[in-house]
Amino acid sequence: TINRLCGSSMQAILSAAAHIEVGWGECILVGGVESMSRVQRRGFNWSPSPELEVKFPDAYMGMGITAENVAREWQQTRIEHEEFALSSHQKAAIAQSNGLFSDEIVSIQTDDGDISQDGCIRGNTTLESMARLNPAFGDDGIVTAATSSPLTDGAVFMIVCSEEFAATNNLTPIARIVAGSVTGCSPDVMGIGPIEATRKVLERANWDIEDVDLFELNEAFSSQSLAVIEDLGIDYKKVNLHGGALAIGHPLGASGARITGKAASLLKSTDSKRAVATMCIGGGMGIAIALEKV
Repeated sequence: TINRLCGSSMQAILSAAAHIEVGWGECILVGGVESMSRVQRRGFNWSPSPELEVKFPDAYMGMGITAENVAREWQQTRIEHEEFALSSHQKAAIAQSNGLFSDEIVSIQTDDGDISQDGCIRGNTTLESMARLNPAFGDDGIVTAATSSPLTDGAVFMIVCSEEFAATNNLTPIARIVAGSVTGCSPDVMGIGPIEATRKVLERANWDIEDVDLFELNEAFSSQSLAVIEDLGIDYKKVNLHGGALAIGHPLGASGARITGKAASLLKSTDSKRAVATMCIGGGMGIAIALEKV
């Protein structure tokens, strides 16, 4: 695995593909792990560098503030955020009840019992309950806990290999990696990172936006998800068919491989031929991967 904050495990996939393409490997295990519930909130005093804080104040800007910045710049409303979050939970709940995550999840045995499904999905949530929440990042804000990805632990691993290795070892490919991209953006609106990353990966794949049958967009916040969808002109019906991080969660190191795996799984189980998975990265980046059916 590789550390690129939110994009870590997607970067691991792209790096593995690049190694295989230049002949530095045939089969590489990639993935990422994040235990958000164990991230230290207090204790060690990692004080900001005074010089860095003066020269680059964005380096210490909280992610929730960047979500508020995107909401203001794109002139979004709170109800738009909540409707998007509600849709994510509803899609994820339906997919979960129909067993559409079962092929992607490995059951974990614990002293308290087996864990075999995601625990953050709230199929019974409502707009009314969301409306009762206070803004999470300032009294004058519109981003709430309901329109932010929840605190989640997670781990994802998968195999990236050459077509020849798969054939020789009787492996059945799920999807083919066509192209990848990493781009930068202003840190104070880091959530728009997928916009340029998606444009770049489409250019490298020689695809138009209309050529893509489905998108897996990591939902760090409703605000940045809506901005990406609007700016790229994506058909909403193609986005996160089984819900996204607002419902499932965003364990940073694992999310990139999760949404890539979901895109690949949907290519296998539906008539879709092309997919793009993309996400924002804290600090001001975007990352994307283009996949096609095999």
